[in-house]
Amino acid sequence: MRFYWLRSVPHPRYSGWYTYGHKWSLPGVHCPACHDTWAATGHAYPSVDLSHLPASEQKKYLPRVEEDYAEFERLREQVRPLVPPGVPLWPGTQLGPMNGAAQGEFAPLVLVNSWELLMWRERFERLQAESLMGLKGCRTELRFRKKSPPELLEMELLPRGELHPECLPPRPPPCPKCGGDGFKLPDEPVLLEASLPQDLDLFRLAGTMILATERFVETVRRLGYEQDIAFRELSAR
Repeated sequence: MRFYWLRSVPHPRYSGWYTYGHKWSLPGVHCPACHDTWAATGHAYPSVDLSHLPASEQKKYLPRVEEDYAEFERLREQVRPLVPPGVPLWPGTQLGPMNGAAQGEFAPLVLVNSWELLMWRERFERLQAESLMGLKGCRTELRFRKKSPPELLEMELLPRGELHPECLPPRPPPCPKCGGDGFKLPDEPVLLEASLPQDLDLFRLAGTMILATERFVETVRRLGYEQDIAFRELSAR
């Protein structure tokens, strides 16, 4: 099985864009152990609904920095039953529907930001009909000014797989409390073959990398949905 990294093209045909954001998120955190203040990019679970929480509690899931680490842990554990089992909940993890402002015309598959993939509902349903594994589309609340806006779905991507240790630069071990490690993607990523999923055709790796199997890529190309997305094959060993 071959795996591909989804990338935006340098000169897109379509003009569509949107401002980044979701309805809720875990706050960034100030770690009392490593003294770093940080929030991750790329982790999002748009299917999560926090509307059942009191308004005062929902306000704690807005973009901000939580100085009290115990309070951050409480907020994290409060939403853990709502996310897919076993996924990490890093500071800054986005929750709920995407809710930025949008305008312009969008390609069949939308990759305005490298860490999030949107699709028109009709294209998503067509790909689902092709028996691709693990596709989950979630409604967005993007605000368009035109009368008949497109119905765009955000893909909820599970974190799977690892990069091969040989492609990673030396770095200190992660903080034992917050898990922060100052990770930076290598220029030439290599996948750890034994870690790659066999039950997903679309998934997330290292937060900001969206990966697809050759099944997904071949289907997208056959249906003519490849516009404004480049597929970069990555080696695995």
